[in-house]
Amino acid sequence: MQDYLYTQNRELSWLRFNQRVLEEAMDESVPALERLKFISIFSTNLDEFFMIRVGSLFDIASAKVDDIDNKSGWSAEEQLHHIYQTIPGLIERKTNIYASVCEALLQNEIKDVSYKELNVSEAKFVKHYFNERILPILSPQIVDNRHPKPHFRNKQLYVASLVKGKDNKKSMAFIPVPSLLPQVIMLPDEKRFIRIEEILLKMASTLYGQYKEIESCILCVTRNADVSFDPEKFEDADTDFRTYMKKILKKRSSLAIVRLELSQKVSNAFSKELLKIIDVENRQIYVDTTPLNMKYVFELIKKLPDKIKDLLCYTPYVPRWPNDLDKNISMIEQIRKSDKLLFFPFDSVDPFIHLLNEAADREDVVSIKITIYRLASSSKIIRALCRAAENGKEVVALMELRARFDEENNIAWSAMLEEAGCKVIYGFENYKCHSKICLITLRQKGKFRFITQIGTGNYNEKTNAMYTDLSLMSASEEIGTDASVFFRNMMTENLEGEYRELLVAPLGIKSALIRLIDEEIAKGEEGYICIKVNSITERDMIDKLEEASRAGVDVQLIVRGICCIRPGIIGHTDHIVVNSIVGRFLEHARIYCFGKNDKMKLYISSADLMTRNLRHRVEIAAPVYDEDIREMILRILQTQLSDTAKASLLQPDGSYVRKNKAGTALIDSQQTFMDESLHKQVVIKPVKKDLKHFLRELLLRNRK
Repeated sequence: MQDYLYTQNRELSWLRFNQRVLEEAMDESVPALERLKFISIFSTNLDEFFMIRVGSLFDIASAKVDDIDNKSGWSAEEQLHHIYQTIPGLIERKTNIYASVCEALLQNEIKDVSYKELNVSEAKFVKHYFNERILPILSPQIVDNRHPKPHFRNKQLYVASLVKGKDNKKSMAFIPVPSLLPQVIMLPDEKRFIRIEEILLKMASTLYGQYKEIESCILCVTRNADVSFDPEKFEDADTDFRTYMKKILKKRSSLAIVRLELSQKVSNAFSKELLKIIDVENRQIYVDTTPLNMKYVFELIKKLPDKIKDLLCYTPYVPRWPNDLDKNISMIEQIRKSDKLLFFPFDSVDPFIHLLNEAADREDVVSIKITIYRLASSSKIIRALCRAAENGKEVVALMELRARFDEENNIAWSAMLEEAGCKVIYGFENYKCHSKICLITLRQKGKFRFITQIGTGNYNEKTNAMYTDLSLMSASEEIGTDASVFFRNMMTENLEGEYRELLVAPLGIKSALIRLIDEEIAKGEEGYICIKVNSITERDMIDKLEEASRAGVDVQLIVRGICCIRPGIIGHTDHIVVNSIVGRFLEHARIYCFGKNDKMKLYISSADLMTRNLRHRVEIAAPVYDEDIREMILRILQTQLSDTAKASLLQPDGSYVRKNKAGTALIDSQQTFMDESLHKQVVIKPVKKDLKHFLRELLLRNRK
């Protein structure tokens, strides 16, 4: 029988994580516009939670599948019940925090105004804008016997009105808020602004012809977006996988509605007519008086004057070039001398891009192989790969088309890679490829040499500047050989390959972690485990960590998001401490540390301790042997464990308590890493080169 004494439901744990995101907007030390961003991020997170997690639970509950959560013992329906009980409190909290942030912005004369708050000149400006820019593309619709129900697009805003005709019969009318229009209209003083839905809400009464408006509000629906890949449906030999993915993505627009948001309370008559059109339960309806599309925040910030942004946003941070790398010396030769580590976003991603470009141009490079999960919309990494292919290198990209919400972007990039001459493969039917590995193979004097890069985050320059991640670059022959075997296995759909150094899921990471934890359990109170991940949900891993705690092992966990293990339960998890950091940057690196001092075993990985990562994805964990890099990673862990500014501690009941205490000096780990580089200043002696090598580099430099 499953023991739920020291575990908690993953959905409620996630909601508590998102609450911590929202609470960053309460921190008055955070600039006001950045606080507004945290509210927007909270809202976007909640949208995705409904689209994916709630959508999936609805499917399970509707199918009446006997699927019990192994951390709480709840059925899908019971989980939905607890979720719907929790959400209203979060919305109320968001409303209060939003009002507080708006007050802070008002001190700098920035105001989100309603139509009735416009002064005479502003009202004239807005009316002209409406007539010239908005009215020509509006499509109001009355729903009656002659007009069918509209299709409500996921997360699009609508003005919804209860109207009556000349016969006094009541109907509903809807005006979609055009997505191609700006969300924010700046008023002439460039500080006050009005959102486009507020204009439409005011002008709606003029758009219904013979129908008279009785009552109006803004609404938004959230649809289930959990489009699952069903391999049994992919049987047409004449249809390639990319084409198939395009087809199933179209399903998202028509999946069931799992949430209905209204901008204000409405009358019973309004509600009665609306529910004839939108089929939802009462528990799925939420009144939220804050803007229903909080993404407007990012458009607003772009439109505000620079002097305002300088005052109310974080001081821009420019990632640095690491001290232990020389821009003027070959990246490949420097990595051959010793392993190198990039720590994003504090270090620039440019050294890795330099490495790819160098590999694209070097005559002795024969191939570049890489796994791709998410990419920037404008990717220097893809351009480097295309350049390599055009230069005659073999370029193989294992592209994951099922990266949620990035599917269309990846489909487009895969086509571009193929056009440039790269070989693109799409992985396995039932296993997403989430690993982050790049292998550069060189042929010198008849022998093959390797440069292997393994990371914790995506090959995405945009998120490299926003997420904390690690990127290890090594010339290790053993790791390179394993990487070569890995790509060969991926191309032959072999998940059962054997590796000497790398740990590879779905078969290799979980078993290795259990073995490593067992080694620490054998040490008893001398044992030590420190794991930094985004989430912990995998039941076997939770039980093994609980076993380690019972043996007296010191277990330090740094878990940004979901954590289904509850620490501090006497006799079970009282030797486990769980830290969570939510700050300016998104904590994303995965680090596994077992033991202390010289006998410590240290890995970086793409895998969280989640069932999906350890059982249903292709993931990689790489050992770290270089002493300087081990020291750097340990400093990362120690600094984050000491964080008192942005860290919270998970309590036995599943709640979180901030570590900061009045009167104590605060340690902000992310600020520490911005202020101080982990890299030691190294004087790098140029590698001796023969004349031919020198002339080739000179030619390439001039070509650039």
